[in-house]
Amino acid sequence: MIFDNLFKNWNRKKLKDIRFDFLFENPTIDEYVCLDCETSGLNPKKDEILSIGAVHIKENKILMRKTFNIFLKPSKNIDAESIKIHHIRPVDLENGINPQEAIYQLLEFIGSRPIVGYYIKFDVAIISRYTKEFIGVKLPNETIEVSSMYYKIRKKTIDYEFIDLRFDTILKNLDIPALGKHDALNDAIMTSMMFLKLKNLTPAKTTFYIN
Repeated sequence: MIFDNLFKNWNRKKLKDIRFDFLFENPTIDEYVCLDCETSGLNPKKDEILSIGAVHIKENKILMRKTFNIFLKPSKNIDAESIKIHHIRPVDLENGINPQEAIYQLLEFIGSRPIVGYYIKFDVAIISRYTKEFIGVKLPNETIEVSSMYYKIRKKTIDYEFIDLRFDTILKNLDIPALGKHDALNDAIMTSMMFLKLKNLTPAKTTFYIN
């Protein structure tokens, strides 16, 4: 904990834009942001963010009035192979906004809340590449990985069986409804439902609310 605080303070000193000092404040208890990025590829060091979806979580509630859904204008044309993965067409990006403005809006939406996601290290790594350029620091927020939460719960009940950590498998095993097409916002909302179910999992049936 002491090392974490020292690192946080050291990172804070590198902030180039004081408007975003709020990222380093202590988060409000039991508030989270769940986010998902659609990207041009799987290399966070060189690929680009095409869209970001996010939603606020407070206690056991997914706050649907507090959603974030944005397309970014890429620096180059996206290729046909990547379209097969993220299903974002060039026409979808015609009204995309400047990456710097998009990241600023995202940071305002996230605040200092912990960030929840599915394989969230990738999303945070690619977002951090942008924040490092624009404000001088990587995202300082705590991250929470839902696939790790799921693995720990499953591991308690099965000792020698393979644990499938695919998104759709976790969704099905937790009895969470699929929301249709996989886009950034839908995936963020479904991941939020996974998180709340896993966070509150007890022998009794878990209830969560969508506001």
